Amino acid sequence: MLSVEIDQHSGFCFGVVYAIEMAEDFLREHGSLYCLGDIVHNDKEVERLEAMGLKIITHEDMAALRDATVLIRAHGEPPSTYLLAMENNLELIDASCPVVLKLQNRVRQAYSKESTIVILGKKGHAEVNGLVGQTSGKAIVISSVEEVDSLDIDGPVSLFSQTTKGTKLLYEVRKRMEEKFGEVHFNDTICRQVSNREPELELFSAKHDLIIFVSGKKSSNGKALFATCHNINPNSYFISGPEELDPTWFEGRQSAGICGATSTPMWLMEEVAGAIKDLVNPKALA
Repeated sequence: MLSVEIDQHSGFCFGVVYAIEMAEDFLREHGSLYCLGDIVHNDKEVERLEAMGLKIITHEDMAALRDATVLIRAHGEPPSTYLLAMENNLELIDASCPVVLKLQNRVRQAYSKESTIVILGKKGHAEVNGLVGQTSGKAIVISSVEEVDSLDIDGPVSLFSQTTKGTKLLYEVRKRMEEKFGEVHFNDTICRQVSNREPELELFSAKHDLIIFVSGKKSSNGKALFATCHNINPNSYFISGPEELDPTWFEGRQSAGICGATSTPMWLMEEVAGAIKDLVNPKALA
């Protein structure tokens, strides 16, 4: 009999919980709400909220919107979004994560001191766009240690990170930048709720025969945390939902661990656990 355990440390971080609760409260009262971009990088959770009346819009859609209410998700937004809201008479429900807002402020302060801003993150990611916006679009975004070698910077340089990047990668980038530029104003801006999950997932991955990691494919945090699992347990599989499970993964296994990203809802991991039990022990339904 295969034992199945869900990692209780996995699931939404407090910033995502806050944004979703704000959306749900408004939807229950008003029935519909615009959200600038996916409220969370998990298609199934977005679909659940869309069924409640959430309407996902782009920045282009927002530019054409007037006299409406728009939710700013946990990822945060650049100053230009707030200016647009004022111009179009839009009411904002600002669910920006406090950790992200603090990071935006630190980036803005460093930029005001004429420091070149380097951000470790995913180009085009919503949070990164918000950070770059604090520098009038002049921040340099990199995603790997190797990209440090191509940087050409004179004068003071400050290193920041998207809050959901891996701690190990950030410190490797810091080391390479210090070797190249000497003094670097370094800021460890990874969310501790995220970074603390790395050692927890290492322990969780080591105690199971295989790991099912549940996450939306758009989630940067999901990719980073899955890598943590896979490094410890090569029998780790990345799925977005129960329909992607493969029965052959469980052959000869005694235990399966289910975990996920900070953007993965607990209800979805529970759904995956139920599907696994049905796959490996279908007679239990009789």
